[in-house]
Amino acid sequence: MSSLFGFFKRVYTAFNPPAAPVSTESTPIRFGILGAANIAPPALIGPAKNHSEATVYAVAARDLGKAQAFAKKYGIEKTYGGLNAYEELLNDPNIDAVYNPLPNGLHFEWTMKALAAGKHVLLEKPSADTSEETKKMFEFAREKGLILLEAFHYRFHPAVHRTKQILESGEIGAIKSVEVSLAVPKGIVKSDDIRFNYQLGGGSLMDMGCYTLNCARFLTSSEPTSVISTSTIPLSSDPKVDVGTTATLAFPSDVTATIICNLALAPTLGFIPQKPKVWAKVVGENGELTLYQFVLPTLYHYIEVSTRSGRGGKGMNKRTEKVYSPRDIKDSDKEWKGEDWWTTYRYQLEAFIDKLKGRTPAAWVSAEDSIANLKAIEMVYKKAGLPLRPASEFKLPDA
Repeated sequence: MSSLFGFFKRVYTAFNPPAAPVSTESTPIRFGILGAANIAPPALIGPAKNHSEATVYAVAARDLGKAQAFAKKYGIEKTYGGLNAYEELLNDPNIDAVYNPLPNGLHFEWTMKALAAGKHVLLEKPSADTSEETKKMFEFAREKGLILLEAFHYRFHPAVHRTKQILESGEIGAIKSVEVSLAVPKGIVKSDDIRFNYQLGGGSLMDMGCYTLNCARFLTSSEPTSVISTSTIPLSSDPKVDVGTTATLAFPSDVTATIICNLALAPTLGFIPQKPKVWAKVVGENGELTLYQFVLPTLYHYIEVSTRSGRGGKGMNKRTEKVYSPRDIKDSDKEWKGEDWWTTYRYQLEAFIDKLKGRTPAAWVSAEDSIANLKAIEMVYKKAGLPLRPASEFKLPDA
């Protein structure tokens, strides 16, 4: 009963975080949001409410009425609307950082414009449509002395770091194979969703697949050397767009990783919706580890570890761990902050603010990491015989 109560309390608080008093010792970072996107409330607005050094100050949308309704609903002070709304937000001297949740195909243009305007950027994944664009953005951010972070929010949760800690301890032996899955039943992503728009960087590999590749790379601490095989489910109206992709990649030391991503799992028997498939499984020489629900572990997750024992290693020792707060990370040498109800986005915001304030965050996604992830996506698309997503035509005007 106590665990059930803890579940409801944790989930309720995650979606209804207590407001933090505004810091009197540090000037809060003022955020502007490009587009009134559905992801903004859980990814930034809610977490900022609970952070004493963050405030969402402005939102811009092409439709002024939409921007005003969004601002009123979430208590945002400033709105910009119309064809020049994004530019006007970027020119606002009161804004320190920009959250960019625009469609993939617009990430490069508006991140470059935000950096040119002197704003730090929290950028939704995938960082861009091509690895070259990602490289240019991070080079420009470095040149401008600004912080750019690709929002792989799951990477900031203690459960994911406990998983990595177990793997690095050698408990299951040297890693032999990895399988990472992120797939949802048909109907959750509507047929007219921008995730299916090729010109805007759509496709399951770009959307959910970027998580699976990122996770495989993170858990193995290495980069893929080649793509062994691929299988795709094309969109009927545009075969350039993958509704689902499965790929097996080769990593150093004879390690293989299989990624599974799907935006529309077909119903069983034609009418029974499948359950979401969200896991990361690692097979080692001496056992196995599975992290269930690696993307949103705050809601629910568990780490299952099985190791061989007995004569000839025929027996199996099994245990299960749940890691909802930094207090649950064993033998951690990092200074983690957080509560069991903190979402992955709340941990991410903590790291982003720490970085902007000159503090060392407990976790981070580096420029090199982001560039490598897009390169891996490109490797899979090329092996599958699908075109890479179209590069942006935007170029910064000469200074």
